[in-house]
Amino acid sequence: MKKALVILPLLLAACAVGPDYQRPDVSLSDRFIGANAAAVADVAQQRWWQDYNDPLLSTLVEQGLSQSLDVLTAIERIQQARANAKATGLSAAVSGSLDVANVRQGGDAIDGVQVIDSQQLSAALVVDLFGRVQRGREAALADLVAAKAESQTVRLAWLAELVSAYADARYYQAVKKLAENTIAAREQTAAIIRLQFEAGASTQFEVATAEALLATAKADVPRYQALFSANVFSIATLLNTSATEVFAQMEAPSEQLETPAIYELGVPADLLRNRPDVRSAEADLAAAVANVGVAQAALYPAISLSGTVGASDGLESWTFGPQLSLPIFNQVALRANRDAAESIAAQAELQWRAAVLKAVEDVQIGQSNLEHYTARSTALQQAAESYQQALAMAQENFRAGAITLLDLLDTDRNALAASLSAASAINDNAKAWAVLKIAIGAGAGE
Repeated sequence: MKKALVILPLLLAACAVGPDYQRPDVSLSDRFIGANAAAVADVAQQRWWQDYNDPLLSTLVEQGLSQSLDVLTAIERIQQARANAKATGLSAAVSGSLDVANVRQGGDAIDGVQVIDSQQLSAALVVDLFGRVQRGREAALADLVAAKAESQTVRLAWLAELVSAYADARYYQAVKKLAENTIAAREQTAAIIRLQFEAGASTQFEVATAEALLATAKADVPRYQALFSANVFSIATLLNTSATEVFAQMEAPSEQLETPAIYELGVPADLLRNRPDVRSAEADLAAAVANVGVAQAALYPAISLSGTVGASDGLESWTFGPQLSLPIFNQVALRANRDAAESIAAQAELQWRAAVLKAVEDVQIGQSNLEHYTARSTALQQAAESYQQALAMAQENFRAGAITLLDLLDTDRNALAASLSAASAINDNAKAWAVLKIAIGAGAGE
């Protein structure tokens, strides 16, 4: 019995034809433009969303990763690939069954009722002389690796959507608050103009202008509320939970997401390990290479050992012997299948190379965007602060009669526009940081 256990693997992998997979060479620079040449370790376990220092965001992420439909679907694909892998190797090479029958028969030619008992045990073992079974298992295991990597890709895409929706929701809360503050200021201005009009110190035109700007500010509030609600609904869908629950969590006032100050890019070669979409493409390539071996092995003879042991109505019998199958008349079709498998492998390599280039591009664009968005956000916040100071002085001067209403309203409009631009820039910057973290593969998980 021990000898048989030793011989079986040798029979199953006597000579595997076709190419053995090796990662193709790819030319990558030693650093990203504008970055140093310091490599980073495995970033998959980074919980970078916690760097925003927003407890609710962290809670929503942890909640969603355990119940998102997209993530759960990707996990089920892993289970499917794992089950497919179990059906390969020795499991695919060995087959057999035990058939048991208890048959009753009767009729005019039979005296009474006869009972026939029969049992038959059959088994077959494929002798994998050319590695068809082995290559099939290699392909299945590569598919399993691809499914795991694809699950991580889905996770990162989900994180990107959730962080974006959360950041946008907080942004619309912030601009709604700006609109409400503007309404309060313009109500005071309109009240002053009406009093001046009653005293004969202002015109009907000035009253109408002040009230028009007040109405415009009031009209912005429901629009911002609608956009806030749309993002909350998106969050609820991403979390696969009740929108009522998310609204209750999000309605409490909160600041916009602030961009964390520190990030590491690593080097382009790190992406081969850290980007799950790149690893998925490489696993697809490995599976395609293994399938070339499967198609190549189909060109050669196949040998199997089979036998049966049976008993029927008290009579015992057995059979045992090898079977040889020679693919003689379908060589043209089999060679065509092999050529097609080689082309599929060549396409998979091109797709992997494209995935590597796209990963490098994503990081470069993400790093550039974050750098420039940070500068833009800083400048716009300074502009907004200056305009708020100018508005405060304009309001005092208007009350003192030192400037006209048109001067005040012009400063008011500029101050609001600057505040809205600053809020938008803060939001863009916060989301750009998340995009860069995702571009390097951070947070992909196990």
